[in-house]
Amino acid sequence: MHCPTIFREERLDRLHDLIGAHPLATLITSGSNGLMANLIPFSLHADSGYGILRAHLARGNRQLDALREAGEALVVFHGPDGYVTPSWYPAKAEHGKVVPTWNFAMVQARGKPRVIDDADWLLAQIGLLTDEQEKGRAHPWQVSDAPDDYVAAQLKGIVGIEIPILSLEGKWKMSQNRQAADRQGVLDGLSAEGGCPSLLAAMKNI
Repeated sequence: MHCPTIFREERLDRLHDLIGAHPLATLITSGSNGLMANLIPFSLHADSGYGILRAHLARGNRQLDALREAGEALVVFHGPDGYVTPSWYPAKAEHGKVVPTWNFAMVQARGKPRVIDDADWLLAQIGLLTDEQEKGRAHPWQVSDAPDDYVAAQLKGIVGIEIPILSLEGKWKMSQNRQAADRQGVLDGLSAEGGCPSLLAAMKNI
């Protein structure tokens, strides 16, 4: 991806944090059926290296053909984002040489996928993904809350994928290319308009 040095994020813990906070990612493949993209929730296993991504797809999903062809897959995790109006920049009043932009954070992971058709593996992956999303609730739902025969039937309709991450890139475009006064103007403007709290936090933590 296009990523000027000023926006590049290479700290592994920060890249992993964004994946954990925004697990619904765009899975992109290129195979005999052409380019394909789907939104898929992933779980990250950070045991070694960049980590391993695991997920599941509907058995009827045509993207499985490309995944089985063992080509490279690109997984894009979309973090907080928000429009930035030039009206927030003090520079607008000074010289007017300002334009709108968009602040955002994203992570791109690449790796060679492996298709897994194993009920025990799928049950473990779904259980972990569910537990990650249900934690913090007063009464978290668990896969075991559903009848065993129902869960078994549902598992027959999906297939697992595992992608050991070979490369991981992060881009945090958070007004780093603006003067301090303009960056503060963006923070003040987002706060006043009730902007995305996670975007505000990301801007403050650059």
